This record gives sequence, structure tokens and C-alpha cells, in this order.
Amino acid sequence: MKLPVPMKRTMPPRAGWALLAALAYQCLVYSGTRLFTAGRHHWHMATALDRAVPFLPWTVAVYVGAYFLWAANYVLAVRRGEDRAWRFLAADMLGKTVCLAVFLLLPTAELRPAVPESAPLGGLLELIYLLDTPDNLFPSIHCLNSWLCWAGVRSCRDIPAGYRAFSLAAALAVCLSTLTTRQHVLADVIGGLVLGELCWQIAGRTGLGAWYGRLWRGRKAVRDER
Repeated sequence: MKLPVPMKRTMPPRAGWALLAALAYQCLVYSGTRLFTAGRHHWHMATALDRAVPFLPWTVAVYVGAYFLWAANYVLAVRRGEDRAWRFLAADMLGKTVCLAVFLLLPTAELRPAVPESAPLGGLLELIYLLDTPDNLFPSIHCLNSWLCWAGVRSCRDIPAGYRAFSLAAALAVCLSTLTTRQHVLADVIGGLVLGELCWQIAGRTGLGAWYGRLWRGRKAVRDER
């Protein structure tokens, strides 16, 4: 399957900077909140259903593959015209702001299993465990980002239908991998998916997307609209 290359589309003015700001904000939300929750009680949300999900260390390949999905689809969504670009970026920023509030108000954490020495890609999963502490889990940013990757392209007719279908399948596979690698539990996944769709709808059905675009474009945007 060929990846769509948006040759006829360009990013709106300053959208590239907004993308970089989104990355920086995610890092701040995910890592910075730990400065305020360290030492506090962390809630464990695993259920018997979570424990019934098989532990499959090799699915860390799908988990890590999410970063490539994000890189491709975030750029694709932002290169689909002014309205979609700012709607997408506003939805992403809104979602991370909700995560910021929840991480501070409801700290979560989980225990991770020991990775069998003979497990395929077990070394990679242990590296992920080492680099990514098991907290700030609800809602799952992995699932939030992956769902937005599909929402941002699903109605774009200039993107091949096969790639749009792939984006949905990839998003769902990433969500499943967060469970099979024991990075998240079902509550985290559902929270991330619901949050992603809600933010996408809010950004599109209200003036949030347009406002966010004006915020980035400044006075020039106001003059252009007049």
C-alpha cells in the first residue's frame, strides 16, 4: 500500500510551529506532572478482565510503531487545509489539557510483570519499561493520539481509502498493544479513545478550531477575516 504524499497541500502559516508546540506540550503534560504527584497515592484501575488479557511481549513492536503513525498522520491532517489543520491541532491541545488535569487530580499507576528472558522482543519491552515509568496512565495518551490520527484523516477524500482504513486498523492495534504489553489497562484505553473523539467533535462543532488558528496567526488572521 502506498503512503499518501500530499504534494498539492501545504501547511497553513505557523501550523508547523503549532505542531512542534503540541509535541512539547505532550512532553510537559506527561513528564512534568510527575513533579507534583510523586509521593502521592496512585490509583490502580486493573480489573479481572485486564488480567485475562494475554501478556505478549512481542506486541511492543506495535506499541513502538505508534510513534511512526503519529508522525505521518499528524502531518497529513495538518496539510489538509486551514479548517482541518486548526481543528486537529485544537483537538490535540484540548485532549492534552484534559490529560494534564486528570494526571494531577487522579494519579494512576500499575504493576508490571517480569518479562521472560526467552520472549521475542523481550529486550525491547524491558527498555520501554525502563524509559517509561508505569504512571500517568489514565487516560492513555497512546490511545488518544492514535485515535486522533484516524479522526484527522477519515473524511479526507484526497487520501486513499485504503490508507484511511489502515489508519483505523493501526489505531485499534496500538490500543490493543497497550494492553498486551501491560502498559495500560482497559480503563486507560477507553478513556483515551473517548477523549480523542470528544475533543475532535468539540473542536469541529464549536469555534475552538478557528479560535486556535487565530491565536497562532495573530493579527494577520484578524485582518484576513475582515
